[in-house]
Amino acid sequence: MAKERHGTWFGFGFCGFGQVLGSGNGRHSVHSPEPLCAGDDICRVSPSWSYTALVTRGGRAELSGSVSGSASGCRDAWASEELLVVLRDEGGSGTELQAWTPGSALQGEPLWVRNLVSGAEDQGEDEPSSEARAGTLPLLPGAHAYVNRQPPFCQPLAPELRVRQLELGAEHVLLLCEAGQVFSWGGGRHGQLGHGTLEAELEPRLLEALQGLRMAEVAAGGWHSVCVSETGDIYIWGWNESGQLALPIRSLAEDKKTVSGKIAELNEGCLKGEEAAMADGGAPAPFIAIQPFPALLDLPMGSDAVKASCGSRHTAVVTRTGELYTWGWGKYGQLGHKDSSSLDRPCRVEYFAEKQLEVRAVTCGPWNTYVYAMEREKL
Repeated sequence: MAKERHGTWFGFGFCGFGQVLGSGNGRHSVHSPEPLCAGDDICRVSPSWSYTALVTRGGRAELSGSVSGSASGCRDAWASEELLVVLRDEGGSGTELQAWTPGSALQGEPLWVRNLVSGAEDQGEDEPSSEARAGTLPLLPGAHAYVNRQPPFCQPLAPELRVRQLELGAEHVLLLCEAGQVFSWGGGRHGQLGHGTLEAELEPRLLEALQGLRMAEVAAGGWHSVCVSETGDIYIWGWNESGQLALPIRSLAEDKKTVSGKIAELNEGCLKGEEAAMADGGAPAPFIAIQPFPALLDLPMGSDAVKASCGSRHTAVVTRTGELYTWGWGKYGQLGHKDSSSLDRPCRVEYFAEKQLEVRAVTCGPWNTYVYAMEREKL
């Protein structure tokens, strides 16, 4: 019998509160992927801004960062600055949904407890790339409600929605139903709902621009949204302040213009193509701050996407061939390109290609990124 293969979790980006991001070594940021300690024993990662919740294959939830602590018997954990939610097995009595203040370190009494009917949930396998999404927090087992950061903490969902996946942004919610259609609601002031306006929506509203296209994955950033179709296409919309939509932004263009000007001073006449056009004050680029409708995004080399995750202002996508592309805000190294530059175009994280690692999953925190990868099988 072949030995079961497990991959390893890697982290990069902001770790100013000491949250686990590889070795860290006391730094406030990690600019290139580093393996997490005991990364091969971790099956789930849920990062918040100041701390990260990890769940091991043995069912132990561990907190790292501004708060620390652990608890056994956990199947899932969901971290936010306002609330820490864990799904725990309670012996033969079924499963409990427990909500804690993050500062409690999972000690004492939770804020509230909800008993779930035994057998009503299916968390999928420990493998992070498992396609079984229903029941993954913040979506509750059974997919009839979800956990909210603010009261009321448990929000019901209409049964007819038949929810497959649910993701929370800073002010909005994305929902993927079993039929592959996308719904959004909540705040819309940055176009993150995708309905063509900046208006809020109180109830789930079908994303008409994507109607008829079957989606396989959704991801909610701080104020932007991404979805991946069953055929591997990427659709993206919302706020583009840091290039998180992979659309041109003024700040990066001005940086390029400054660099081009310096090059011209050092070696006059050597500028070509785009740099020359910028230096000569050519036609302005179509800078985009807000994209209120879904826009189709092509990855380099025509790569197909299978998974996506969003941070506060950055985006990460896993391709069908196991490569990782990132773009957007990069101040703390959360893009994984060995620097703190921001990007308004998808760029491959070379670390995993150089190490012959196949990326299987990605989970973005607000200012950092966690990646699950395995050694590529030798042919």
